[in-house]
Amino acid sequence: EDPSSSSSTQNSVAPELPGFYYDPEKNRYFRLLPGHNNHNPLTKDSIQHRAMECKRLRLLEEEEKQNQKTTRAGLNSPVLLQKRQLGLLSSTSYCRLVHELKVNCMQRRKIEIHSPDSSVAGTNNFKIIVADVACERIFTVNDVEHGGCKYGIINLSGLGKESLTVEMYDNLYFTNRKVNSVCWASLTHPDSHLCLMGIAETPGCASLLPASLFSSTNPGDRPGMLCSFKISTAWSCAWCLNPQADNCFSTGLTRRVLVTNVVTGHRQTFGTSSDVLAQQFATQTPVLFNGCRSGEIFSIDVRQRNRKGQSWKATRLFHGSAVTSVHLMEAEHYLMAADMAGKIKLWDLRTTKCVKQYKGHHNEYALLPLHVNEEEGLLVAVGQDCYTRIWSLQDARLLRTIPSPHPSSKDAIPSVVFSSRLGGSRGVPGLLMAVKQDLYHFSYN
Repeated sequence: EDPSSSSSTQNSVAPELPGFYYDPEKNRYFRLLPGHNNHNPLTKDSIQHRAMECKRLRLLEEEEKQNQKTTRAGLNSPVLLQKRQLGLLSSTSYCRLVHELKVNCMQRRKIEIHSPDSSVAGTNNFKIIVADVACERIFTVNDVEHGGCKYGIINLSGLGKESLTVEMYDNLYFTNRKVNSVCWASLTHPDSHLCLMGIAETPGCASLLPASLFSSTNPGDRPGMLCSFKISTAWSCAWCLNPQADNCFSTGLTRRVLVTNVVTGHRQTFGTSSDVLAQQFATQTPVLFNGCRSGEIFSIDVRQRNRKGQSWKATRLFHGSAVTSVHLMEAEHYLMAADMAGKIKLWDLRTTKCVKQYKGHHNEYALLPLHVNEEEGLLVAVGQDCYTRIWSLQDARLLRTIPSPHPSSKDAIPSVVFSSRLGGSRGVPGLLMAVKQDLYHFSYN
């Protein structure tokens, strides 16, 4: 049963009466009070929140007792090894099923965050964490009391098996801007810069910051921003790694896409009929995929000149709700997309058909990312209900649902990073979860 779904036992025990709530523990009906201004009102929202919190606490208790069950009957290490030795499983299938076992055995442990500035760690709520390609560092966006954001970089090299500590370096120069989207950029070397999209005041602002700003070196030696310009409200960003569109990043704006070359300053604008909420560049070709508020997904070849109308749109796919995340698979024949109706679909770009759906995700209005790990065959997504879910890419089976360590709320949706090499090529595997002021590691050994 999906922990985010409403309990079906209530309806089976007693019929639903308008204006009343049936309490199965007391076996009686209670009148629902109108409005939200009463003292301790009994409303549908409070009842649903209480039921959700009871489920969350129950699941946390089961996890602490290591009561996780595998999603496939008879799936355990000895059986898998025996089938592999008998030739009943291919190497690919064996590795995929082993990773499923590891996912079900992950245990949560809190990470201790150290910082040269004692005022940095553990004082502000995490909003976004994004790992670089090698998963050696994660960029963090933290909310601060006066309404802006604080940025930092956490070095994961200390995330060893014996010691769960990381170093966090804060940047004190850019703390006023709310961030809607962030991505790593490889300008002078891999993951050398960061693209930040958000709201300075009005209008919005796009910035490209050197990652060296976040270091323990002398602040006087730090370089400034490479580029920064004001734009309309920015929703998404993406960096291009294809040499045919080198040094370019894209910004998804209100009803348009802006592609900027950070070296020459040249810009291309593509008008759209809807806000662009999600973006990703292909690597084999200089093609940009965009997900819109209207539910449309389309691609742009950035080598072409600006054209009137929208004849430049190439591949076009359609969701029934606003698209919040797009992820191009490694072979670039398939595209994963999620929307605000909680739908996660895998599209075949050659036939423009949906080939798989991953059920159980919960979303109504939030911009929530997808995390795809093709090497292990896993898909990870955090829902608006604050549950982290893991699916098998192969058959779309929901493998595990992880409750948040904190009570669910709009400002406590976890941000996660999933990798088999947290901390670099010799790093440790697992899931990093940032929620409120805490950072957790779910071991994946």
